[in-house]
Amino acid sequence: MRARGRLDRRPPYDHQVIPPLAIGLALGLALLMLLPARRLQLADLDVRWIATYVVVLWALAMIVALRPVGARFLFPILLIAWVAPFVVAPERLGRILRRDGRAARLAKDVTPRGDRPDDPAPPHSN
Repeated sequence: MRARGRLDRRPPYDHQVIPPLAIGLALGLALLMLLPARRLQLADLDVRWIATYVVVLWALAMIVALRPVGARFLFPILLIAWVAPFVVAPERLGRILRRDGRAARLAKDVTPRGDRPDDPAPPHSN
């Protein structure tokens, strides 16, 4: 085709297309992020917290993979955030972070009944 007396050198299809490698990388990282998410689900965490964890972790991993600008800073954070659910047992993680948002009571009261300050004094026998 000629445009104003010269050849038009544009390719016939000039829309920007996401490279297949980037799509494959995004899907692969998403599947990789589901492994620690399953551990968090076994710890009985709230679904919103798990989803937030996965989305943030996936976004940071995509930033490091596609634009390694802050890779020296982000990679150790990503590694620790990804490994942490595997290191902590699901039962312990569930006790620390409860589903309803309350902090878990880690210390158990083992004081004998009569020695507690809020208990009434035991009856004395004469």
